[in-house]
Order: sequence, then C-alpha cells, then structure tokens
Amino acid sequence: MLENLPISNIIAIIAVITAMAVLGYLSWKTLITANLFQKGINLFKEKDYAGAEAAFRQVIAINSTNDVVRLLLGDLLNHQGQIEEAKELFTYVINRSPKNADAYLRLANILLLENDNEEAIKNLQTSKALFQKQRQPQKVETIDKILEDVGNA
Repeated sequence: MLENLPISNIIAIIAVITAMAVLGYLSWKTLITANLFQKGINLFKEKDYAGAEAAFRQVIAINSTNDVVRLLLGDLLNHQGQIEEAKELFTYVINRSPKNADAYLRLANILLLENDNEEAIKNLQTSKALFQKQRQPQKVETIDKILEDVGNA
C-alpha cells in the first residue's frame, strides 16, 4: 500500500502521527500534574503536610517551571518551620520570574519574622510596585498597611 503513495504523503502521515503522539503525551502530563496539584491542595487543607509536600514536589518534578506550586510548597515549608528552604524557594521564583509579586511578598513575610526589616521593606516595596502595575489595588493597600506597621515598629 505504501509503495503507491507519493513520498510527500508518507511524510505528511508521519508528521500527523508524531504530532498526535506529542499532544497525547502533553495531555497526559497535564492531567497527571493537575491531579497531583489538587491532591496537594486537599492534603494541605486536611493538615496532612507531609502528604501535601510530597504531592507538590511531584508536580515540580513533572513540571519544573510551575512557580505557583513552588510558592505553595514554600508556604507549606514555612508553616512547618523549614524557613531556610522556604526562603530558597521564594528566592528561586524571584530569580526565575522577577515580576512575580507574590514571591517578593512571601519572602518579605519571612524576613519580617526574622526581624530583617530592611530587606523585608525592600521586598515589600518591590511587591507593591509590581501589584500596582498589575492593577491590584487591594494588595497594594494591604502592603501599604504592612509598610506603615513596619515603619512604626
């Protein structure tokens, strides 16, 4: 049968089959990631922190560019007292995505708890500027209140 087809048709068929295989793989990967992400959220809500951490780490292993999961994992680690690892995750997100206002805000929170007010204020100001650019006035207002409190401390 293939001997009757012109070479261009064979190439087109191979290209379509390859594209369908790649789409199938990406769809499967997305479904697995979404399920693990939701599992992590549910476990976190149920206070199963070890399970939530494992789920979030699996998501990162599958999709290494997922900054949202890194932020959630950082929150979880911070909640568990693993402050240095949480700081590393927030710093990693900032370095990878310097316009991620939430990463600056989360890092500032840890720095405030460590009484490193100078660095915390820098991160709060960066976060505020980014939220202003994103037109999120409620977050800007919240950061203004935090900055005011830190300034009076």
